[in-house]
Amino acid sequence: MLSGVLLAGMALPAVGALGLTAKNTAEGFSNIPDDFKTPPLSQATQIFDAKGGLIAKVYERDRTVLAADQMSPYMRQAQVDIEDARFYEHGAVDLKGVLRAISKNAESGTTSQGASTLTQQYVKNVNVEKAGDDQAAVLEAQRKTLGRKIQELKVAIKLEEDLTKDQILTNYLNITFYGHQAYGVEAAAQRYFSKNNKDLTIAEAATLAGVVQNPSQYDPVRFPENTVKRRNVVLDKMLENKHITADQAKEAKAAPLGLKFKDPQNGCITAQAGMGFFCDYVRHVVKQDPVFGKNAADRKKFWDQGGLNIYTTLDPDKQAAAQNAVTSKVKVTDPVSAAATMMEPGTGKILGMAQTRPYGLDPNKNQTVVNLNVDAAMGGGNGFQTGSTFKPVLAAAALESGMSPTQPFPSENKIEYPTMSTCSGTWKNTAKGKERSVGNESASEVGPYELKQAMALSVNTYFVQMEQKVGLCAMKQMANKLGISQTSKGDPFVEVPSMVLGTLELSPLTMANVYATFAARGKYCTPVAINKITTVDGKDIKVPQTTCSQAYSQDTADALNAVLLNVTEKGTGASLQLEGGRQIAGKTGTTDEKKAAWFSGYTPQLATAVWLGGPAGGVKMKNMKIGETYYGADGVFGATGPGPIWQMAMNQALRGAPMETLPTINIPDPAPKPDPNATAPASPPATGDPNAGGNPPPPANTGGGNPGGTNAGGLIGGGITLPPGIIGGGNGNGNGGGHR
Repeated sequence: MLSGVLLAGMALPAVGALGLTAKNTAEGFSNIPDDFKTPPLSQATQIFDAKGGLIAKVYERDRTVLAADQMSPYMRQAQVDIEDARFYEHGAVDLKGVLRAISKNAESGTTSQGASTLTQQYVKNVNVEKAGDDQAAVLEAQRKTLGRKIQELKVAIKLEEDLTKDQILTNYLNITFYGHQAYGVEAAAQRYFSKNNKDLTIAEAATLAGVVQNPSQYDPVRFPENTVKRRNVVLDKMLENKHITADQAKEAKAAPLGLKFKDPQNGCITAQAGMGFFCDYVRHVVKQDPVFGKNAADRKKFWDQGGLNIYTTLDPDKQAAAQNAVTSKVKVTDPVSAAATMMEPGTGKILGMAQTRPYGLDPNKNQTVVNLNVDAAMGGGNGFQTGSTFKPVLAAAALESGMSPTQPFPSENKIEYPTMSTCSGTWKNTAKGKERSVGNESASEVGPYELKQAMALSVNTYFVQMEQKVGLCAMKQMANKLGISQTSKGDPFVEVPSMVLGTLELSPLTMANVYATFAARGKYCTPVAINKITTVDGKDIKVPQTTCSQAYSQDTADALNAVLLNVTEKGTGASLQLEGGRQIAGKTGTTDEKKAAWFSGYTPQLATAVWLGGPAGGVKMKNMKIGETYYGADGVFGATGPGPIWQMAMNQALRGAPMETLPTINIPDPAPKPDPNATAPASPPATGDPNAGGNPPPPANTGGGNPGGTNAGGLIGGGITLPPGIIGGGNGNGNGGGHR
C-alpha cells in the first residue's frame, strides 16, 4: 500500500531528489524560473491628485507586499504552526508528514489528511498568481493531477536549495489568500482589523492564520463562531510548539474576535469629489500609451500588476470648483448633463474634469461610466458639435496667413456656400434645399463686418466668406496644430464649409486644450494627466511627457486675444464677467435645434471648456427646466446655459489667484454704419451766409441703436446695433452650426 501511494506522487519527487527518477525528471531540477524566487505579485495601485490626496485605490488583487521585519512575528509563527509545524526541520518534502497522512487516511478510509509542506503550497500559489485573471489557467494550476503534483514538488525541492526558509515563508505570507479580496497578510490585517500587520495581537494573528485553510468556511464576517473555533485551534498549536505561554494562550482565547472590518474599496468607483471619471481616464492612459509597454497586452499586464503610486496633474481645488458648478447648475435627474474640463495653459496639464452625472454602474441612479469630457477611445462618448466655439480656429488660420484683423466681408444675411479650395482640390456646393445655404441668427445681421465685430456677434456669413478666402485646407491645418485631427468618435477630419460653424463632434477636453493654446499665445501642448509614477519600493517609472509646439505666431495670438476679449466685453459673452473684473476671453456656441451649447474661455492661468446637452445627444433644450432655470421657446444659448457654469467654476477656481491680463494688440473699431433712420443734414448755405462753414446738425440717434428697438442704444465695437436675442442661438439652417 505504501509503495502504491508513493508512486501516486506523494513521495516520488523526494525519491527523485535522491537521483532515483528518470533522466528527464532529474534534468528538470537544474533550473527554475525566477518567478518562483521573487514572484511578480500583483498589488494595489494608488492614484493621487497633484497635492498628494488619494483619489482612488485600484487593483486586480488587493495586496501590499511586506518584508519579513514588517510582519508581525506572531503572524509568521502562527501560520507555520497551523500549516506546517515542522517547516524549519524538513526539506521541501516532509516524509514524516507523508507517512502520517498515509496512516491517518488508511485508518479513516478518507483523504482528509494532507502532506503538502508550506513550500509546496507556496509553489502552487505562485502558479495560480501567474495565471492572473485567465480562469482556464487558474483551474489548470489548481488541478490535482499526478503530473502537476510532481512538477510542484520538483520546483519546491529546488527552491529549498536557492532560498532560505525565512525567505520562503515571507513570500508565502505575501501571496496567500485570506478571503474578501485580501491577498497577503497586510491586506488581511487591514481588511479585518483596520491595522498594519506588524501591530497584530496574538489572537488577531491566530485568527488570520486560521482563515487560510478555508477562507469561505472560516470567514470572520459570515461565520464568526467557526472563526473563533479555528483561531483557538491555532492558539493550541502555538502553545504545543512552545511559541506562546499558557497564560498568553488563555488570554488570547478569552479575547473577543474584535473585528474592525473594512469592505474592499477598489477602483475608480470609490473616488471622491467627482474624480472617478479622471481616475478612469488615467487608467486608459496607462493602458494605451506606448511608454508603458510595446503592445496592449504588455500595458494591461503592467496595469494589472499594480504596486504603483500614480501622482496626477489633477488640482483638487480646481476639480472641486468644476464639480460644484456642473452639479449646482444642472441636476442629476435633468434630461441633460454638463461636463467641464480645466487645463493649465502652456503645460498640457489637466487640472479638473467634472460632469453632472456621477461615476457608477446604476442607471436607475443616473450613474454612468461614460466620461463625457473625453474621446471615445479614452472612455468617453462620441463628442458633441461645438457650434461657434470653433470659429476662432478659422480666425487663427486667417490671421496667421497674413489677413488683417480689420478685414471686412460683405456678410449678407443669408448666402449660399461658395466654392472653396481644399488640401486636395476644390469643394463645390452640390447640396439642395436649406443645406445649400447659411444664414445669420437675426434678420438685422447684415454686413459689412470686420473680424472683431463678427466674432462678438457670431456672424455666420462673415466666417463662411473668410473661410472661402483662406481656404478649407488652411483651417484644417490650423485645427491639426491645435490637436484636432479627428472627431471624438475617431472619424477622419472631413473638409467641408460647415465645419467652421462647429459641426465636428469634439470633446470638452479637446476644446479646453484649444483655448489653453489661445491663452498660451499659440503654444500648443498635448494633454497630460500624470506627473510621476513610482513603485511601492520607490523606483521611478517613465511617464508620458507633454509635447509642445508653436501652433501660430505670438503676433497672431495677441490679435486673437483682442478679438476674443471683445466677445466677453461687448459681445455674446458679456454677461459672464468674473469677480473683481478679472480679464477673460472666450466664445459662446450653440448648435442647431439647441441640442448642445458651449462656453469656452480663459485667463492667462486657466482655460475651461463647458458643454451642456443630452448625454446621448438629441435633446432639444427648449421649453424645459435645467437646474433651477427655465428655458422657454428660444431655448438655451451658450451664454445662458453653459456660460453660468463656466462663470461659477472659474470664479471659485481663481479665487485668490493674481489678476493677470492677456497680451493684445489694438484693433480699431470700424466707422459706424449709417443709420437709415437718421435725419438728413441740411443743404449747405449759400455763399456769404453768416453760417457758411458751420457744421450741420448731428443725425438723430447718434451713439445709439434704432429708437424703440429691442436693443436701443446697444452698440458693439462702434456702431453695430445689437440684434434681438444678442446672446446665443443657432441659425436653424440645418447645418448643425452657426451658433452663438
